[in-house]
Amino acid sequence: MSFRFHHVHIICKDLEKMIGFFTEDLKARLVRRKKFGTADGASLDLQGATINLRVARTDERMEGDASRSVYGYNHIGLEVDDLEAAHTDLSARGCSFFMPPTDIPDLRIAFFRGPEDIVIELVQRMDAGS
Repeated sequence: MSFRFHHVHIICKDLEKMIGFFTEDLKARLVRRKKFGTADGASLDLQGATINLRVARTDERMEGDASRSVYGYNHIGLEVDDLEAAHTDLSARGCSFFMPPTDIPDLRIAFFRGPEDIVIELVQRMDAGS
């Protein structure tokens, strides 16, 4: 049996703001608006990765938010070709980076907060000759 990545699912307070962030700032494509049970939501395509968004169901009690470290969801990692350009562009769009571009073995990374404090890591692979 083999397993493959299928999607990331994010529960959000403001569906429209979250759709706007993913489609405008990260250039995802809105595939369709849909219901997840009784909750309004949407599916987006981010370069082949599915991002599902939904608001809380009326019978669902939400605990905390993404601004704290908790067991479970931690962050979304997105690969980019030019981390400096992505950092500059997203900073100009108002994204708040809490880790600027930083080199680690074989990668250059940066972390920022999106809407509702979701944490996103940008990753640029470094060539062996870099």
